[in-house]
Amino acid sequence: MSDNNNPRYVSRLTKDTFALVLAGGRGSRLHELTEWRAKPAVAFGGKFRIIDFPLSNCINSGIRQIGVLTQYKAHSLIRHLSRAWGSFRSELGEFVDVLPASQRTSGDWYMGTADAIYQNMDIIRRVNPKYVMVLSGDHIYKMDYGPMLAYHVENNADMTVSCLEVPLDEARAFGVMTVEEGGRVVAFDEKPDQPKPAPGREDLALASMGNYIFNTEFLFEQLIKDADNPDSSHDFGNDIIPSIVKDSQFFAYPFRDKETGEQVYWQDVGTVDAFWKANIELVDVVPPLNLYDQDWPVLTYQPQLPPAKFVFNTDEYRGSAVDSMVSGGCVVSGAEVVHSLLFSSVTVDKGSVIKDTVVLPEVTIGANCRISKAVIDRGCKIPDGTVIGENNEEDRKRFRVTDKGVVLVTADMFGQKLHVHR
Repeated sequence: MSDNNNPRYVSRLTKDTFALVLAGGRGSRLHELTEWRAKPAVAFGGKFRIIDFPLSNCINSGIRQIGVLTQYKAHSLIRHLSRAWGSFRSELGEFVDVLPASQRTSGDWYMGTADAIYQNMDIIRRVNPKYVMVLSGDHIYKMDYGPMLAYHVENNADMTVSCLEVPLDEARAFGVMTVEEGGRVVAFDEKPDQPKPAPGREDLALASMGNYIFNTEFLFEQLIKDADNPDSSHDFGNDIIPSIVKDSQFFAYPFRDKETGEQVYWQDVGTVDAFWKANIELVDVVPPLNLYDQDWPVLTYQPQLPPAKFVFNTDEYRGSAVDSMVSGGCVVSGAEVVHSLLFSSVTVDKGSVIKDTVVLPEVTIGANCRISKAVIDRGCKIPDGTVIGENNEEDRKRFRVTDKGVVLVTADMFGQKLHVHR
């Protein structure tokens, strides 16, 4: 048993931890939002990127040795990482390093989540941590990783996975665990057709969040064994985890509020509907995710911009925003913004009405537009008089409309080529 009465107990654990953030995913269910960027680079919450949430969790938890593994269309992500996360004190052993797929061990790119870590084993050895934390780079949540590390050590675990309780009908999208009393995992099923319920519950399953803690030497053993298996897909959920359940000390860590014991906010914004909903919820009076928490700040990079501006106050044109969040650099000029989220440097011209809409950075919305229940991608220039969100059949002729009626609009859909095709 570890000396958890020592006031520096958790800080010593975090200091001995190397976090590896898996940020190479394409995020294909976001469709055109990830056509030119990896999912972790997608903007979220008015001024952030998705990747900022797991990285902020690391920093707030005291983990300051971090590697970010990139692969799919990583330029936007790498540029953001260099601007927002490139100022650590290397002489103090602190860093956020970008680890792109670079065929370090073979002629292949990263072939799976486990292979991505395997190809960077030499870097892990150089850091020489006692624990390796593997994190998904594309989820929205706030979590102190310190208690999870303490739980891992106190159980003398080889591996620990953070988990959530999710409805049975949603659990098919997750890795589902069966645990015995004390939290030891006795079975693991990746995206099962018939998920097994959590202990004492018939309606909920225990689902993996995709965040793992390993003892370093144990991780190396499993990665080498997996790399030597020609039948493996080299994935943690499909291959590594099922292979260790029977013969290892493998524990599940429930992600709950430490004071109330209740489930904590966690969101996979992997679909357009989920992305729209998670952003729109932020404008609620009491949102499920508190971005104003000074005890757990979400860190990022944002250009130096002037404050948001609302101009004109006449009977004909009035610049206003209600039940909304409006970021720096925005100008609402004689337009009405209702229950919407405007990212930085958005302009809305006179006579336009924007409702229930997420507008990503550097969008220009012309005069007399009506836009509702939409996601407007970065850099769009919406022509005067455009109507979006009032007739799904008409919208489908130009844009993407989800099953729940959210309209996704990109610059390419207007014939505005922001990216050069070669």
